[in-house]
Amino acid sequence: MSAITNKRAVMTLFSGPTDIFSHQVRIVLAHKGINIKIEPVEKRNSTKDCILLHPPFSIPTLIDRELTLYQPQIIMEYLDERFPHPPLLPVYPIERAESRLIMHRIQHDWYVLMHTAQNNMGSQAESARKKLQEELQSVNTVFARSPFFMSEEFSLIDCYLAPLFWRLPQIGIHISKPNSKDLKDYMNRVFTHSSFLSSLSEEENAMQIHTIK
Repeated sequence: MSAITNKRAVMTLFSGPTDIFSHQVRIVLAHKGINIKIEPVEKRNSTKDCILLHPPFSIPTLIDRELTLYQPQIIMEYLDERFPHPPLLPVYPIERAESRLIMHRIQHDWYVLMHTAQNNMGSQAESARKKLQEELQSVNTVFARSPFFMSEEFSLIDCYLAPLFWRLPQIGIHISKPNSKDLKDYMNRVFTHSSFLSSLSEEENAMQIHTIK
């Protein structure tokens, strides 16, 4: 549901500089070459104007004229429909549904494990970290089938995966070629993709946690 509470002349994204979901949206914006104003916002320091957009305020939030959108998947699919070229979702309904199912599983499986590993300590964090690493290694060969995730072209699924993979070293997961060559090669491709490079905030770029080889 949109909130018609604000009107701006320029499309605006309220984005967390290190927020993984904001990063997803920024990749879409970069890939589409959309002219937008990005307002950096920290969750713990949301401005009064932000909170007025929709209580409780969350990031990312997109303002497009009278329209206010939140929830990253809604924002990204809106942008893909509003700016159809280059497309990030398949044209045909069956393929679109399959892509949405994959994104749902990434969000509810791998993102949950990432969150658990980041926000807990001890055995709970270690268990989540171990499970995520094992699951990634188990699908290693999937990344060898095509340049991007099961596709010849960069897609919305890659916009889900790239921010997650970029942050793996922060939770102690290091993907190496001997064990996960195909996955590592995929990571190198997306991390050097122009859309990904353009999407990085200063804070994310300063992480410098990956060496592309």
